[in-house]
Amino acid sequence: MPAVLLTVGIALISLWEAPQLPPPVMSLGDKVLHGLMYTALAVAWMVPITRLKIEDLRLKIFSYTAVCLAVTAFGALMEVLQRFCTLTRSGEMADVYADFIGALVGVLIVGIWRMVFTTSH
Repeated sequence: MPAVLLTVGIALISLWEAPQLPPPVMSLGDKVLHGLMYTALAVAWMVPITRLKIEDLRLKIFSYTAVCLAVTAFGALMEVLQRFCTLTRSGEMADVYADFIGALVGVLIVGIWRMVFTTSH
């Protein structure tokens, strides 16, 4: 449920008709915000995957990669929708890059956390 709520929340924020701030004000801060939001989203999407307790390394790598790509694709979709479905927002490729980095960081955080804290002794 947290993953669904976070996904819907990010979609609403992404498509909210907000006044545009001048580019220098939002450039770096906007990218950091994208990265943090998509890190959180990737972590939320990873929770159901980790509950599956996948043992096969290839399947685990595939599922982690799929989450990273799906989160990034969601970010890219939000940018396309901003570009074509809003009046005050513009889609930026740099935002998609920030979303990808955030998604990758989120997946890595979960992967490392699971390696460190769920190893069998």
